[in-house]
Amino acid sequence: MVDNFISGNTFLHWRKKMILKGGRKVDLDWLLDIAAGVSWSQLQNIILNPENFISLEISTKELEVIWNSHLKDQTPLQYLISKCPWRELELEVSADALIPRQETEFLIDFALKKINDIKFGTWADLGTGSGPLAVSLAKSLPDWNGHAADISKDALELAEKNLKSIVPNANVRFSLGDWWEPLQRWWGSFDLVLSNPPYIPSDLIKELEPIVKNHEPIIALDGGADGMNASKKIILGASHGLARGGWLIIEHHYDQSEKIIDLMKNIGMEEVSFERDLSGIKRYAICRKK
Repeated sequence: MVDNFISGNTFLHWRKKMILKGGRKVDLDWLLDIAAGVSWSQLQNIILNPENFISLEISTKELEVIWNSHLKDQTPLQYLISKCPWRELELEVSADALIPRQETEFLIDFALKKINDIKFGTWADLGTGSGPLAVSLAKSLPDWNGHAADISKDALELAEKNLKSIVPNANVRFSLGDWWEPLQRWWGSFDLVLSNPPYIPSDLIKELEPIVKNHEPIIALDGGADGMNASKKIILGASHGLARGGWLIIEHHYDQSEKIIDLMKNIGMEEVSFERDLSGIKRYAICRKK
């Protein structure tokens, strides 16, 4: 019998052994789901019916190698298996870009509500990383033109690879550079701009969990002394980059809402507002150019 088609009893014994090695059970079960194709409902079924057999997309030996690597130096599982689910997508990820977070998914929801009456337009994703926002926008707005920018060549190549894999016919241009700068020739034409910039104050980087600070790119985390270096550039640039009536939606640190809202108002933006994350924290700022 091949190793990746095993009895429920054997599988559960192996799973218990992995849990006893350390790490979080929820992380191991996430690995089983994403890498081995064992969904939460399948796992519950085999727990209730251990006499049944279960089919794994990769063997327990391969899973154990990944789990051991994760435990050894807390490398994120997403990097070890090179993929990460995000919204309805499955993205390729690497240490060249930040791992897409669940809270960033809401940027897409807010954006689609704001432009639901616009059939054609132009959007931009500033600091695209592995491309979660760009790919989602391209998928949701097939008739729009898109732009994705990042200062990291490796991250930009990863984003382009994800786009070609998921939305191969999308009209999206990738540009290398710092925030608005590489999109200068299109300034004044953007109807929608999204960004999840680095926003953690420099002094707080050392307080992050090792799984984050030791593995994810610092350039995608460190927002400078007040955490707002990138956010300020993006907001100030919006007065030139956005089209009339264009929207800017930006994610920020949990304690930056008032400062970012004030900055948006001070440069003359209209319909300035905020949205909260799943924890009820003000996490997103929204504004519109006159």
